[in-house]
Amino acid sequence: MEDGEWVLVRPPTEIECWSPGWGGGEDEGGSSDPLKVRFFGPAKHWTDALPIGNGRLGAMVWGGVASETLQLNGKSPLFSVWLLRKGMRVNVSWSETAKSFPLEGTLWTGTPGNYTNPDAPKALSEVRKLVDNGDYVAATEAAVKLSGNPSDVYQLLGDINLEFEDSHLAYAEETYSRELDLDTATVTIKYSVGDVEYTREHFASYPDQVIVTKISGSKPGSVSFTVSLDSKIPPKVGVINVLDDKKLKVEGSDWAVLYLVASSSFDGPFTKPIDSKINPTSEALSTLKSIGNFSYSDLYARHLNDYQNLFHRVSLQLSKSSKSVMSDGSLEMKKPMSSRTGLYLKGSEDRVSTAARVKSFGTDEDPSLVELLFQYGRYLLISCSRPGSQPANLQGIWNKDIEPAWDGAPHLNINLQMNYWPSLPCNLSECQEPLFDYMSSLSINGSKTAKVNYEASGWVTHQVSDIWAKTSPDRGQAVWALWPMGGAWLCTHLWEHYTFTMDKDFLKNKAYPLLEGCARFLLDWLIEGRGGYLETNPSTSPEHMFIAPDGKPASVSYSTTMDIAIIREVFSAVVSAAEVLGKNEDELVQKVRQAQPKLPPTKIARDGSIMEWAQDFEDPEVHHRHVSHLFGLYPGHTITVEKTPDLCKAVDYTLYKRGEDGPGWSTTWKTALWARLHNSEHAYRMVKHLFDLVDPAREADFEGGLYSNLFTAHPPFQIDANFGFCAAVAEMIVQSTSKDLYLLPALPRDKWANGCVKGLKARGGVTVNVCWKEGELHQIGVWSKDQNSTRRLHYRGSIVTAKMLAGRVYTFDRQLKCVKTYTL
Repeated sequence: MEDGEWVLVRPPTEIECWSPGWGGGEDEGGSSDPLKVRFFGPAKHWTDALPIGNGRLGAMVWGGVASETLQLNGKSPLFSVWLLRKGMRVNVSWSETAKSFPLEGTLWTGTPGNYTNPDAPKALSEVRKLVDNGDYVAATEAAVKLSGNPSDVYQLLGDINLEFEDSHLAYAEETYSRELDLDTATVTIKYSVGDVEYTREHFASYPDQVIVTKISGSKPGSVSFTVSLDSKIPPKVGVINVLDDKKLKVEGSDWAVLYLVASSSFDGPFTKPIDSKINPTSEALSTLKSIGNFSYSDLYARHLNDYQNLFHRVSLQLSKSSKSVMSDGSLEMKKPMSSRTGLYLKGSEDRVSTAARVKSFGTDEDPSLVELLFQYGRYLLISCSRPGSQPANLQGIWNKDIEPAWDGAPHLNINLQMNYWPSLPCNLSECQEPLFDYMSSLSINGSKTAKVNYEASGWVTHQVSDIWAKTSPDRGQAVWALWPMGGAWLCTHLWEHYTFTMDKDFLKNKAYPLLEGCARFLLDWLIEGRGGYLETNPSTSPEHMFIAPDGKPASVSYSTTMDIAIIREVFSAVVSAAEVLGKNEDELVQKVRQAQPKLPPTKIARDGSIMEWAQDFEDPEVHHRHVSHLFGLYPGHTITVEKTPDLCKAVDYTLYKRGEDGPGWSTTWKTALWARLHNSEHAYRMVKHLFDLVDPAREADFEGGLYSNLFTAHPPFQIDANFGFCAAVAEMIVQSTSKDLYLLPALPRDKWANGCVKGLKARGGVTVNVCWKEGELHQIGVWSKDQNSTRRLHYRGSIVTAKMLAGRVYTFDRQLKCVKTYTL
């Protein structure tokens, strides 16, 4: 009810059915700090604002006092405002014309394009001949002829502006708070003017496809404001049919609720907006009508039920040791400490902003801030990638610029893939659906690019794409533009999705056709070459140059380590999928099997590092941000601690040589790589490296780090590292193969001495809970809803084989002995 008399009680989650049995307080596993991103003043910069989203629509909430801004990313808006005054409720609608913002999900420039180049085969032949002759500099220059057109550009929609009475300028600063509650996906602003407390609540509902804002005051009739829309797209803005000055005024209400719904004329990447049969105004009005009978409490309850069904699947608690060693060797129990502030508790909570916590992380290393950033990444993925939406781009869905950095486009040489790294281990598999839908579109355009540009079958995608499913090379130098492995890397996500979910229908109907098309291209792309091995030519290592034998810089050669590592993963996925689907005898599968042993092995350079190129070229930038040649370790699976120790030793040295500096996504990739090496010390060093507070006023002075709202920085803002961080932390705690579970493989035992994670997913459709005390495993809980399975449990050299029935929960102690089992 509107007056708060009713309390929403949610059903228990799956992970709450398992308890570690601490023998003491449940919070011994970690902190009990609320999962909130906190500010105690309005936003001064865009990266101070707080994000909300439902996959299709996003907003950044600034939290001003006399004026409030919700900066929008989405489609053509239609507003509805509910007002309450003295028990009466009225509805005022306010809409934009359908022509204002013609694109779906996210606002983009352009129209469907032609991603083929009939002159490419001739240029390809020239480049290949130069590579074969060892003239890599000339090959690099000639490869420019293979480049295409740039991607189209992701843009912002505009601002909702709320203007309040001048009396709000006299608010009591000590009463102001602005926070994003990750548990409820709600941004709340509170402050007092005199004896009136004002509250604003903002959330983006996925089930009802609406952004909701509630403005209320603690005294009747205290809410008055003016609302307007300011678009940043000058020539396209339509006419707002409320007041001549495009404003709507609310006076003397108890509270007001603003609904923003939206639709557009976008009808897929192959239909020009002008040819679309969709009427966005009708679509938006229909959505608005569908929620017309819902109260604010109804909408909020529906939002919570949907969001928490995803978010509450995983919990994470971390804390430092509760003991310290005395001079005589005995243990002293420390006083209770607030993991939020790093200060001993005195009975009161200080007003400490999240930004202040980030700034102090270098000294207090607050583990609960790691919890917060981990769950923040999961929140962002839920908020920007839901079934039916576009996939998350470089900024997710949040952008402030008409011309964003790198066009805000999906980049396929790490960034788009990293966006979806946490979707499986962090129990958000549904959030990956937009990626697979997008891949289907890429395969259609990519088959044309493969046929015309490379005279090959199957489908191909290069480094940069856009909403129109662009598959041709980017415009510009070969070092970034010429990289035909983007689609192949994406295809590894298909097999991973199956191994985590065991969804055979998905494998048969969605994954395998895409894998099959990708494999056909790769088989045609590979050439019989040196030493009887199959080669890729031309080949680049994303965005990295080498010194050619003549002493000049070049980027084009053959068979870069990343090319072969990705192809090896795709071929392995095709063979494995064929076994599941009974396609072992298919001609394509036979060709893949024949090609597998002909792929060049991963090589170790003279200095002991992994070779990035087929030859041991000199590296002019040893601290380069990309670690592409380590793909086989992570996210790939061909380099492992158990099966390829020599290569792992070389990876270790490669990471050491690369150094710790780099943009946010590079930092989190290195974290995951160190975790796969079971190196907890270096994995944690990279975690700590990310907690560097970036000043947006001088962000050029930074490399990597976090903004005050916990957005990760390249800089500028790129969302990939937010997602990479989630995946990397999960890898530090649980790793898996189709048969194995590795427990606490890279746990920093002195930094996260006590902890408990519940709800992580492992391959084979297994859910894993792990709790530990003072750096030692305490108990684990494992189950699979639908699969009988056998798993080898690994912990500190001990290996136990466990047979598990579907629908039963198994609890193991630190010796990996099963101590309890019951029905889920």
